[in-house]
Amino acid sequence: MMRKLRLSLSLIAVAASIVAATVIFTAVGSAAAPTAPTKKAAAGHLYMQTNEVRNVVVHYRWSANGMLTEVERVPTGGAGSGELSPIYHTKRPNDFEGAGSVILTPDRRFLFATNASDNSISSFAVDTEGRLTLLDVKRTGNATSGGAKSLAYAPSSRTLYVLHTFGPDHLRLMSVDGEGKLTPRPEKYSVNTMDWNNRGPTMTVLSPDGKFLFVGTTFDELPSRKNPDGSLILWIPHKDGALHVIASNAPDPDGIVVFPVGEDGALREPSFYDARGASPFYIAFLHNRPDTFVVGYAIGNGVSIGKVDANGKITVSAPPVTLDTSGGLPSELCWLAVSPDDRWVFTTNFGYSDISSYRLDGNVLSIAKDPASPKVPGDGTFRAIDGVVGSGPSDSWLTPDGAFLYQIYGNASKLVGYAIRPDGSLEVVTSVTIPYNSPEGLAGF
Repeated sequence: MMRKLRLSLSLIAVAASIVAATVIFTAVGSAAAPTAPTKKAAAGHLYMQTNEVRNVVVHYRWSANGMLTEVERVPTGGAGSGELSPIYHTKRPNDFEGAGSVILTPDRRFLFATNASDNSISSFAVDTEGRLTLLDVKRTGNATSGGAKSLAYAPSSRTLYVLHTFGPDHLRLMSVDGEGKLTPRPEKYSVNTMDWNNRGPTMTVLSPDGKFLFVGTTFDELPSRKNPDGSLILWIPHKDGALHVIASNAPDPDGIVVFPVGEDGALREPSFYDARGASPFYIAFLHNRPDTFVVGYAIGNGVSIGKVDANGKITVSAPPVTLDTSGGLPSELCWLAVSPDDRWVFTTNFGYSDISSYRLDGNVLSIAKDPASPKVPGDGTFRAIDGVVGSGPSDSWLTPDGAFLYQIYGNASKLVGYAIRPDGSLEVVTSVTIPYNSPEGLAGF
């Protein structure tokens, strides 16, 4: 009996060691360069919101070979925006022009998702098997409908930051208790300026030290379809009397907004910085250099490197390193995924329906593969601003081991998984059917 007990305890200890090692590997990420899928990889979980009117979070399991298997679909209890874009007033993929609508807390206890139509946030418990249990659904307090789009979470103050498309109250705050329950807070903040009072932010992210909240923007004036042919009005009068494109940071040098964060989670007066390119849509901090970030530009058609100092002052070193734009303008390069070792940046090109890869050597960015993946065709009903028929890719997510990248193609009704090759190219390893046009947000571990 004692021999069996000792054997059981030994097996438990071994299992605990394996679990601990897996947690450390997943949290920190591999320091090795991305490799072919023949390398033994970890496995884990991936979450996507359908953004349908009856919004649902889909939970997938990703395997060691990159394959996706659907585990469950859990209703959020809130309303997504469906196929109809609240900005463009037409059916289109990425209909609320955002990023980061589904996030996990660093300890992976909770998952949060936006509900764009009713401006509510859903909170889920995440169990040891990755399964979700809905805990709470609360309205953000923003009166304008159709806006909640991007989330950031500060563990130190248990504050959830919710970014909205429509202002003037672009940012609202919520408190999260130890059980994952949400309490809306009264604070509200704008990214408008003296010159522009109808700006369109895209996403928000906390600096790694939690001291500053960054907001990326796309528009200085939200677009509308007022031309007789139904096309977008993209040019508006500027204070200098000339017509300027509605893209943010073009020409006013104020496209990136930085809020200092107080100990209680409240935000201080924002500062506006030159992004060095038009429409700084996406901001991603490097994993191993917490003072360094990369910026993706929807209208600037490329990627740049920036730094933030201890006081929150940021500097973007140079204009973006641009893609090949011979296929049409703009590329609408909107989402970024940074490899765990900070060697690769993968860009989702909404206007081209493909992905490109950049190589990062210290502070030097260069294009590795453009494109890095084949174009994914849609159903033929959608054209981006550049006029190219496409599938409207949106959010992407890269596994913590640097082996696989997953990408939403809304107009093709596909979530595609790629193996990352040593030269930065991508090879399709899996594809699953998702709801048409509306899915947004990817988060996983």
